[in-house]
Parts: sequence; structure tokens; C-alpha cells
Amino acid sequence: MIVCLGWGSLIWRPEELPLIDGRPEAWRDDGPELPIEFLRQSNNGCLTLVINRGSSRSRVLWNALTVTTLPDAIEALRHREGDTKSSWIGRWPNGDHFECAEVVEQWAQSRDLEGVVWTAIPAKLHGENYRRPTQSEALDYLEGLEGDSRRLAEEYVRKAPAQIDTPYRRAIADALRWNPI
Repeated sequence: MIVCLGWGSLIWRPEELPLIDGRPEAWRDDGPELPIEFLRQSNNGCLTLVINRGSSRSRVLWNALTVTTLPDAIEALRHREGDTKSSWIGRWPNGDHFECAEVVEQWAQSRDLEGVVWTAIPAKLHGENYRRPTQSEALDYLEGLEGDSRRLAEEYVRKAPAQIDTPYRRAIADALRWNPI
């Protein structure tokens, strides 16, 4: 079985990702523990969750895919993520260079999985990939949003699985009252 890891909008908006069961409640909550934080300013204004060394660890979710090959899984997730770079789609096996690959490998082997894919898009702020915003910068950014951008950003933060409990999320909840749904 080939599976996809998730911690953000994949859970409630998988779009064309070929999941065996695309309902939010079908995602299993016993994935590997990965360093996840709200660190990427997306094109629609959201501050999204990404893997980032040094962030606190959260247990991510996972769901089985209908595809039967790892290249097909990579392409499916790449397409779901807006036709992002293939190098921004983590994979196991054969993805030793990805952040947390060893953690994913141990988890996958303990479940006798054939393959795992995950989003490996980097942190970004003000158009600068790999720029990790400080907690203060993240809050300032979110507080400055208006209209649809603010609505989408709030929806993203609130709909992220409650088990993704990070320092930035707690600060956002305190400052903006964007608590998990």
C-alpha cells in the first residue's frame, strides 16, 4: 500500500488526490511525528503548515492512495499541490535527502508500507522561499490580512487537525481567537 501524509488542507480538501477514501474522517491520526509549523505564506494568503527542522513535532495523519506506484503517487500529490516542483514532494523509499526521511522510513516499515509521499514545500515569507517567519512576523502577517485572504487564512488555521498543536498555532489562537474547529 502507498500512502500520503497530511497535516493541512489535504485533510479537508484533497481535490483530485486519488485517496481510497477522501472523507476527512478517513484520515488516520497515527502517522509519524514530524516538525510541523505555520511557516509558509501561500499564494492565496494563508499561512500554511510545512515541515521545518527545529519546529516542535506533531503526529501527522495519513491516508491510503489508489495508485500502485511511487512515481504515480508523487505525480498525483505534485498535481494536487498546484503542479509544484517534483523536488518538493517527499517520498519513501528513495527519498533519503528529504527532511525527516528517516522518521518516515521507520514509521512506514513498522506498518509494512510500500511507499509514502508527503508535501515537502519549504517555509516562505514575502516571496522568499526558505525564509522561516518568526512567531511575531507570522502574527503580524495574519493580523494584517483582510477580506477573502483573512477568511481563507482563518479557515486553514481552524481546520488544521487539532492534534497539530504547535507554538505558532497556540499564539494565533491567543491573539486572533482562531481555535481549532
